[in-house]
Amino acid sequence: MISSIISTKGGPGKTTTGANLGAFIADAGLRVLLIDMDPVQPSLSSYYNIAQEAPGGIYDLIALNNTNPRDIISITEIPNLSLILSNDPNNQLINLLLQAPDGRLRLAQLLEAFKGQYDLILIDTQGARSVMLEMVVLASQLCISPLPPNMLTAREFSRGTLQMLDGLRAYARLGLPTPPVKVVVNLLDETADARKIHDLVRNTFQAAEGIEVLDSTIPSAVIYRESATQGIPAHRLEYRQPSNRKSPSALSVIRGLAIELFPQWRDRFEAMTEENVHALVKGGR
Repeated sequence: MISSIISTKGGPGKTTTGANLGAFIADAGLRVLLIDMDPVQPSLSSYYNIAQEAPGGIYDLIALNNTNPRDIISITEIPNLSLILSNDPNNQLINLLLQAPDGRLRLAQLLEAFKGQYDLILIDTQGARSVMLEMVVLASQLCISPLPPNMLTAREFSRGTLQMLDGLRAYARLGLPTPPVKVVVNLLDETADARKIHDLVRNTFQAAEGIEVLDSTIPSAVIYRESATQGIPAHRLEYRQPSNRKSPSALSVIRGLAIELFPQWRDRFEAMTEENVHALVKGGR
């Protein structure tokens, strides 16, 4: 399964969502490959500690067609979780892809080399429309789009992301159909205003082709910032609901999101109970 975290706007929480989803799914026993396809703000590359760093990364994959795991795939300290680092600090890949006849098709072709090696490939992207983002979308079977609960962002999503998707529909003739997009409302606080806006966002995309607003939401909670700071998945840091907070634990949130996005692995995700995650955390210390 190849999925990507996308938005044509910066700051909706793509990296946090992708890093926590990837680590949770890896802890559930599935083989996960994260790819940091953001050359400008490669936060995913440094989100978790690396146990074994490969000499190369996305530049070697995309520019040199190098799919040798030893050259481009780094191993994180989280079992089952691997990573292709962003190593294009001068943003050369965009120009290369614009000039290449197979630019937007390249990633889909290259990822064929990893078929059978991973259960999930999850790609983080830059928050701007570019040939790089379009290439990632065409390589994906599912796009996940975090969206903060405000109508201005929803309108920008409608104008930017939906226009991009419409522009890519012609590639279906080449065997690369536009993937469905699952929108997850992120940074949702406990105010009546935010809940009302959440409902408005859902109504906004009700008739949009290929777009679904998920029932799962990600609350605005300090735990997700703490997770990024410490480099520890949120579900490991908070697997029980804090007594002083209304919103559910990070484990409950990420587990519910994973089940809704990837129902084929529901049994594995439901097995990630408080008790089992507690045992995992204690066993890793």
